[in-house]
Amino acid sequence: MAPRPDTTPAEPAGAVRADVWLWAARFFKTRSLAKRAIAGGKVGVNGGPCKPARMLHAGDRLEVSRGEERFEIEVLLLAEQRGPASVAQTLYRESAESRAAREAARQQRRLAGAVPAPSSRPDKHARRELMRLKERN
Repeated sequence: MAPRPDTTPAEPAGAVRADVWLWAARFFKTRSLAKRAIAGGKVGVNGGPCKPARMLHAGDRLEVSRGEERFEIEVLLLAEQRGPASVAQTLYRESAESRAAREAARQQRRLAGAVPAPSSRPDKHARRELMRLKERN
């Protein structure tokens, strides 16, 4: 019996699917979450839209939105397997502007949460005190 020829399309050397790379670089916990984010328009490559099967190469620039965070990164290395976080951080370089914007947004969220919300409804005495304060003004 003759060996069956490989029916999968040949991939260019040095290329990895976008959803696999995002999972390997630990931007998303699972590959299916990465696919969903890409399909939802949360990931862009080189200033344009992206599809999960898009092949990434070293040097590509990605814009990744994850929750309230937004990353602008450059792909440095390619990986198809998920490894430790220390290795995953070597796969990309985040731009200084992106890092500064994320830190500023983190500060804004921290300041917005500085005022504690009331733990419960005011009791009878507190309601009467509030009504007295409102009547004076």
